[in-house]
Amino acid sequence: MSGFDVLTRGDVLDSALQARDYLVSCGVPGALAAKDPRLWGRRAVDHSRLGWLDLPFASRGLLRQIDGLVAEARYSGLDHIVLIGVGAESLAAQAIMEAHAPALAGGGGGAPGGPAGGLTVLDGSDTAALAFALERLDRTLVVLASKAGVSLEGDAYRRIFAGAFRERGLSEREIAGRFLVITDHGSPLHDFARQCGYRIGLTDPYLPGHFGALSAYGLVPSVLAGADAERLLEEAASLAPSLSKDEDNPGLLLGAVLGGCAQQGSAGITRDKVVLREPGGSGALSAWISQLLAVGTGKRGRGVLALEPPGGKGGFPDLHGIAINPRSAAQEEADTSVWAPLGAQFLLWEYATAVAGWLLGVNPFEQGSTAVQEAEDDAATLLRSAGAGPLPAGRPVYVEDDIEVHADFAWPPGADLGTVLGGLIASVPADGYLSVLTYLSGDFSGRYLAPSLSRAAGRPVVYGPGPAYPHATGPIHKDGAGNGAFLVITGDPAPGDALAAHPVPGRPYGLAKLQLARALGEVRALRQRRLPVVRLHLRNPVEGAGRLIEAVRAVAGAGPRP
Repeated sequence: MSGFDVLTRGDVLDSALQARDYLVSCGVPGALAAKDPRLWGRRAVDHSRLGWLDLPFASRGLLRQIDGLVAEARYSGLDHIVLIGVGAESLAAQAIMEAHAPALAGGGGGAPGGPAGGLTVLDGSDTAALAFALERLDRTLVVLASKAGVSLEGDAYRRIFAGAFRERGLSEREIAGRFLVITDHGSPLHDFARQCGYRIGLTDPYLPGHFGALSAYGLVPSVLAGADAERLLEEAASLAPSLSKDEDNPGLLLGAVLGGCAQQGSAGITRDKVVLREPGGSGALSAWISQLLAVGTGKRGRGVLALEPPGGKGGFPDLHGIAINPRSAAQEEADTSVWAPLGAQFLLWEYATAVAGWLLGVNPFEQGSTAVQEAEDDAATLLRSAGAGPLPAGRPVYVEDDIEVHADFAWPPGADLGTVLGGLIASVPADGYLSVLTYLSGDFSGRYLAPSLSRAAGRPVVYGPGPAYPHATGPIHKDGAGNGAFLVITGDPAPGDALAAHPVPGRPYGLAKLQLARALGEVRALRQRRLPVVRLHLRNPVEGAGRLIEAVRAVAGAGPRP
């Protein structure tokens, strides 16, 4: 695909055209193309925060700089790339691998095959990907990507790989050569990497992380894994000239769709939720778009919430659909269709998010609150306090079939799991949504619960694995409209999952304990914002998941709430 276009229709078209005319009358397209930071108010945005507009051209120099590293890795037989990162830093690289090297990318974070061995992403959500990577140590180069310091997961995985390399007989110098750190110049991770003797790739500290798909964060891991980044940048560069125009500007129209719908319409309805549809099912591109919109617009009680089709079934008046590269617009149920190759998709959505933020009166480039970091810091405190002992998970309100129910309030005598779920569903505001966060190793996902929960609540449902999903989309949940309700699912390690219980070298905990700490930190952060949240802990994760699915279906069978 070489072209790009955005088509919309119905009520969405009316809102978008009004918003686009307003944007043009205010000179937004020209000012944004000129990287004029005054669009967001005097001194609100530094000029360098808009450097993402130059990446389709500036990053070509980056590719030339890493040619030697790629050649060295191939010569050394390092054709399997492990990317350690949570949030935007890993989602862009995953999307690139899915689109540009389908033979090398795999479901759930990585797979073998092809001449370059592929990419495995470790974001703290599953030990299966880690097990896969550890089986390929002799071929593995580890990339640790973060704009700040080392996350809890990053520290754990780094220690695990360093220990595994050491057990293989590698010297400390050889181990250092197996790590590449991508971070901002002057960041805490930069200093740490220098002390360890790791290879370092530095990025612009002023570039917003959620606008960095075409920077080193997205490009370097995928190039090392065999993707064609030159083509990716050419795709983005082909779109760039149109982004300064008042007419025939797909980025402006898409931004007008997002921002125009998220403002209250003539009927008093705010369409601030969007279902993203991809022909082959939701993938890393949809996940990347979701985090871009969440971080870019989720501020000051506003924002655009993105979700996947399983959680968006139903005629919700505050929701509109966007199809990404549909085969035929005529056969699409979506209100808006977006056609573009991946490189152009990255730039298109970044531009549209900036425009939507302007319409909503929020600064899409600011770091936002410390909501996401607070949850991680809280998890770190819990781990330090617990030491080698158990985490303070609290006593469950009651236990049913090895499923612990943790809530802030007591349930009446005779209550069952259906009562708990029904109570949570009843707490979803009329304009709100339900979020399912799963902190489990294995293939159980909120996807299995979303259709039934949506039917029962009569509201959309979003879902994702922790800590990756809440880290990527935290701002929309915690700093947005504040109209979400949350189901957090944790569990004991699955039988036979030796990695989950195995201690992290040099730490008094294993990955399962780390994952639970992350969940507890997230629950506390949500409760501090007075958001309704229930945590279910599956003592037997396999059987418990089946019972939970049955309970959710039973609640859905009772019909939506009145």
